[in-house]
Amino acid sequence: MITLAVIVAVVLVLFFWCKNVYNGMVAAEEGVGAAWAQVENVYQRRADLIPNLVATVKGYAAHESSTLEGVIEARSKATQVTVNPENLTPEALEKFNQAQGELSNALGRLLMITENYPDLKANENFRDLQAQLEGTENRITTERMKFNDTARAYNTMIRKFPNNILASMFNFETKGYFQAQEGAATAPKVEF
Repeated sequence: MITLAVIVAVVLVLFFWCKNVYNGMVAAEEGVGAAWAQVENVYQRRADLIPNLVATVKGYAAHESSTLEGVIEARSKATQVTVNPENLTPEALEKFNQAQGELSNALGRLLMITENYPDLKANENFRDLQAQLEGTENRITTERMKFNDTARAYNTMIRKFPNNILASMFNFETKGYFQAQEGAATAPKVEF
């Protein structure tokens, strides 16, 4: 009688432990997906601002068409690269990050040519768009940091013993992180 009660108690404790660990991993994985969705949201905000910025610059700098076309092309490529929250591998994130980096570089070139157009720099629409773009870039940095923190917490949870046993049984896999792009440690060269 006591043996049966002990067995039932052990089975119940084990069941509730497994249930709680599993549900915790599901909640953490959903948190990673939500953090990723927010990263995509701010990148989409940037992509939505770009046509207005390009149109504003185009009115002042029509002969800078190669730069303007480069921004439009980079935006198109960046919006085509998508990552599924279930497939947040380092490789997928690197591909996404590379496309977004190309867009950032194109935007940088666009903003540099505006230095040659004082009337454009004084244009209220351009200033507003530029301020919105700068704010969006800050949001991107913040959301990428939050994503990395959420992914780290999730990865730690599923890799800790004994959680790793359940994680492997139910195919919970580690998520990738945003990392600095190659050459980011080197300061850009400024020449006048």
